[in-house]
Amino acid sequence: MTVKVLVAYGTTNGSTARIAETIAETLTEEGLTAEARPAESVVTLLPYDAVVVGAGVYAGRWQKNARRFLRQHRRELPLRPLWLFSSGPLDASASERDIPPVPGVRRAMIRFDAREHITFGGCLEKGAKGFIAHRILESGKGGDFRDFPAIEAWAGRIAKELQGARQEERKG
Repeated sequence: MTVKVLVAYGTTNGSTARIAETIAETLTEEGLTAEARPAESVVTLLPYDAVVVGAGVYAGRWQKNARRFLRQHRRELPLRPLWLFSSGPLDASASERDIPPVPGVRRAMIRFDAREHITFGGCLEKGAKGFIAHRILESGKGGDFRDFPAIEAWAGRIAKELQGARQEERKG
């Protein structure tokens, strides 16, 4: 029986959705069953053995649907392995160094005993919604800073950890 992983995400302009889809695709390629779903569409975690949650960071906070997801599933999340990711820097900084989670995510890591958090570069391109997004684009600071090889490598590490845990369960 394979491990089933939910990759839930909060996104405003779709950039974080593509990161979540890449994580789910990589987990599937590694032999797990994984699906990426918008955080607001998840009713229960019962079908899942593990959870990855990610969101874009806006003004120092996770996107609202991901924050709601954590609140809505606060009783279920501590019962399964959990990883968190953020997306947001509109520069190469996420590829150059470890960026700590924003305070709300740091608290969630402690509350839910998350295994790990990682920050990936963001993407803000023409057509993005929101006044601030338009201002950033007008200033010439938009672009795509997502590092898909790094995203795939992180998902691969999650897969190995989950597969190792499953093998230990079978032995025990």
